[in-house]
Amino acid sequence: MTIWRKSSRSGSATTQSDCLEVAQLDGAVGLRDSKAPDAGHLTLSPAGFSELVRRVKRDDLDV
Repeated sequence: MTIWRKSSRSGSATTQSDCLEVAQLDGAVGLRDSKAPDAGHLTLSPAGFSELVRRVKRDDLDV
Protein backbone atom coordinates (compact mmCIF):
# COMPACT_ATOMS: atom_id res chain seq x y z
CA MET A 1 0.00 0.00 0.00
CA THR A 2 1.33 3.42 -0.95
CA ILE A 3 1.23 6.03 1.81
CA TRP A 4 0.99 9.60 0.52
CA ARG A 5 2.15 12.37 2.86
CA LYS A 6 1.99 16.14 2.77
CA SER A 7 3.59 18.83 4.86
CA SER A 8 2.07 19.59 8.23
CA ARG A 9 2.27 23.24 7.16
CA SER A 10 -0.23 22.67 4.35
CA GLY A 11 -3.30 22.90 6.58
CA SER A 12 -5.94 20.40 7.63
CA ALA A 13 -7.82 17.91 5.47
CA THR A 14 -10.80 20.31 5.41
CA THR A 15 -8.75 23.34 4.37
CA GLN A 16 -8.49 23.95 0.63
CA SER A 17 -4.82 24.63 0.01
CA ASP A 18 -2.37 24.01 -2.78
CA CYS A 19 -0.27 21.09 -1.71
CA LEU A 20 2.03 18.49 -3.13
CA GLU A 21 1.98 14.99 -1.65
CA VAL A 22 4.94 12.62 -1.70
CA ALA A 23 5.20 8.85 -1.37
CA GLN A 24 8.03 6.36 -1.25
CA LEU A 25 7.60 3.95 -4.17
CA ASP A 26 9.68 0.93 -5.15
CA GLY A 27 13.05 2.58 -5.83
CA ALA A 28 11.43 5.95 -6.60
CA VAL A 29 9.58 8.93 -5.14
CA GLY A 30 6.03 9.77 -6.20
CA LEU A 31 4.62 13.30 -6.36
CA ARG A 32 0.95 14.19 -6.80
CA ASP A 33 -1.49 17.07 -6.40
CA SER A 34 -3.42 16.71 -3.14
CA LYS A 35 -6.50 18.31 -4.72
CA ALA A 36 -6.54 15.77 -7.57
CA PRO A 37 -5.08 12.52 -6.20
CA ASP A 38 -6.80 10.39 -8.86
CA ALA A 39 -5.23 12.40 -11.70
CA GLY A 40 -2.01 10.38 -11.48
CA HIS A 41 1.44 11.13 -10.17
CA LEU A 42 4.94 12.01 -11.26
CA THR A 43 7.71 9.53 -10.50
CA LEU A 44 11.27 10.66 -9.78
CA SER A 45 14.39 8.77 -8.86
CA PRO A 46 15.59 9.41 -5.30
CA ALA A 47 18.49 11.45 -6.74
CA GLY A 48 16.09 13.42 -8.95
CA PHE A 49 13.83 14.17 -5.97
CA SER A 50 16.81 15.31 -3.89
CA GLU A 51 17.89 17.60 -6.72
CA LEU A 52 14.37 19.04 -7.02
CA VAL A 53 14.23 19.77 -3.28
CA ARG A 54 17.71 21.32 -3.38
CA ARG A 55 16.75 23.59 -6.31
CA VAL A 56 13.47 24.65 -4.68
CA LYS A 57 15.27 25.53 -1.43
CA ARG A 58 17.83 27.58 -3.39
CA ASP A 59 15.00 29.33 -5.27
CA ASP A 60 16.47 28.17 -8.60
CA LEU A 61 13.01 27.43 -10.01
CA ASP A 62 10.10 29.71 -10.78
CA VAL A 63 7.60 27.97 -8.47
